[in-house]
Amino acid sequence: MKKLSAGCLLALGLIVGFHAPAHAVESFQTPTGVIRWNQEKAYDGYTLISPNTGTSSFLLDMEGNIVHEWKTKYRPGLYAEFLPNGNLLRGFRDGSPVPFAGGGTGVQEIDWEGNVVWEYKAGENQCQHHCFKRLPNGNTLVLLWEYKTAEEAYAKGRAKGTLPSKENPKTYDGMQYDGIWPDMLVEVDPQGKEVWSWHVWDHVGMGEDQFNLNYILPTHDYYNNSDWTHLNSIDYIPETNQIIICSRNFGEIFLINKETGKIEYRFGNPSTHGKGVAPSWIKANDQVLFGPHNATWLGDNKIMIFDNGWQHPEKNRSRVVILDIKQNKIVWEYSAVNLNSFYSAYQGAAQKLSNGNIFVTSSNTGHAFEITQTEKPEVVWEYVNPWVKGVPTALLTDEDAIPAEINLMFNYTHRMYRYGKDFAGFEGKTFSEPKALFPDAPKWRELFEQARAMKAE
Repeated sequence: MKKLSAGCLLALGLIVGFHAPAHAVESFQTPTGVIRWNQEKAYDGYTLISPNTGTSSFLLDMEGNIVHEWKTKYRPGLYAEFLPNGNLLRGFRDGSPVPFAGGGTGVQEIDWEGNVVWEYKAGENQCQHHCFKRLPNGNTLVLLWEYKTAEEAYAKGRAKGTLPSKENPKTYDGMQYDGIWPDMLVEVDPQGKEVWSWHVWDHVGMGEDQFNLNYILPTHDYYNNSDWTHLNSIDYIPETNQIIICSRNFGEIFLINKETGKIEYRFGNPSTHGKGVAPSWIKANDQVLFGPHNATWLGDNKIMIFDNGWQHPEKNRSRVVILDIKQNKIVWEYSAVNLNSFYSAYQGAAQKLSNGNIFVTSSNTGHAFEITQTEKPEVVWEYVNPWVKGVPTALLTDEDAIPAEINLMFNYTHRMYRYGKDFAGFEGKTFSEPKALFPDAPKWRELFEQARAMKAE
């Protein structure tokens, strides 16, 4: 039987016993950085991370070392991703007040050296939030909220008395808001000109191709008044000229015909439009998705979704699912056996990698992991974001949690992405020497691997 050295045992003891006098053993404590790496099965490449409480974006190698940093002026809003030319497309928040969680200022394209080469800001009575997508024609889709007064909503059919008014507004993060903020999409060309738009407000009604203005979540905050649909992701299907959008509050994903603007497909919660049985306090009934995020097109009629499990009446459990739109059903899913092992009430993402694996971001705890897409998925790489309030820490504890929020830590990260070493955008780019954040810290990954080997024996 293999034995751990005294130093290894001490380091593993720190994982569950750090600050022992101050914490019970069940308190949330975990080392940060890479804590698992199966080199034979993981997709070799670099991970892009934009910690939400800092202003930089980082490129990491498989060991979690920094090989490039983009020092930017603003916090992300909410993430960054690579464009084929090696530039970043990054949402930003300049400190201006936003009405709800997930709000931002606009979108920037940033080159390898950190220079802003393109920028779009939301207009008056609008707010950028969550998502953006560079289209094949070079234009950019941006997701926005747009403001409507309570009187406009009541005239359109909203039940009276269900929205805050100018005379009796609500407050979020220091900003007062009133009325309703439905979602919209705008397409912006490289000169920053808006060339196309689509508005939820133009599709209000009770039909299968409409949004029910009186569908309200059973919560007690802005999600059941002003932040009505809360869309959170965009993807585009070039073959059919359709846009995929995802609504957290409706628990649905939608396919929108970009030419006509019509909803051509929806999945996740038939009770939003008068079909099926709505959830009860203890049973999900016909609702399938709960607070979902990041619906992405895989091709072959498949859409991958991060299903948060938020407000699920039976269990708070996040999962990654693959939906076949032709069969109109989920054909693959991954969820942890232990509910506490993988759950993100807010945000979250899943990316299909070139080797067939799936790269998951469980946002609320800054947790990313790579799984095999097999009948019994295996975790082959795992990472915990070390940046807490913009400063790296070697150990994440319950002291680093945001007060009064659900399973949300100060190291939260909306999305991380993995890019292979053959990614075209890396061609001609100069990487820095790998920088370890904590060179003298124990090699957590190796310690965990030793402990797993002992358990297997």
